[in-house]
Amino acid sequence: MKIVNLEIKGHWREVADSARTTINLEPGRCEPSSNWKRRMLLSEHSPIRQLMVKVKWADLPYWVSVHLVRHKIGIEHWVRTQRSDRTGEDRAANHQSAPVEHEILASSQAIIAISRKRLCKQASKETQEAWQLLLDELKQKEPELYEVSVPDCVYRGHCMEYKSCGYHKTQKFAEALEKYRENVND
Repeated sequence: MKIVNLEIKGHWREVADSARTTINLEPGRCEPSSNWKRRMLLSEHSPIRQLMVKVKWADLPYWVSVHLVRHKIGIEHWVRTQRSDRTGEDRAANHQSAPVEHEILASSQAIIAISRKRLCKQASKETQEAWQLLLDELKQKEPELYEVSVPDCVYRGHCMEYKSCGYHKTQKFAEALEKYRENVND
């Protein structure tokens, strides 16, 4: 599996101006700072939903695509069909790991929410890898969004799964939690 395209739709200036609208201020002129972006993403205030991420995977196993399609809020999915009348291939002959193209358009809020579930060690390894591919590409274009896209245990500060993997009891978790909470109230 691989990412063949990642685009950012929307601009931080629009996010900032919408935030200013909510507190009765006029639009601003300069680009928001990295610290401001991170704090807005951590607070998950509604203006962040204007920042959208468009991603396309190629050669994604069909069953991993099914895991991603489960996410519905703030995201749209387009998955290449396996219909016999469109592909000329017998759909019944395809196995669950047959590769598909999967494209999404997701708000930054959805990226944060999906990361909480798909970076969890209880998610399948392949689904974790597919989502991590997205985040690795995202890091280049939106490092602040990358930084706040963490597993649920880091987001909450503890594990809420019925069957924990134990990560929340490790030094690595403590370090990830400290980094996540870094500069929160500056």
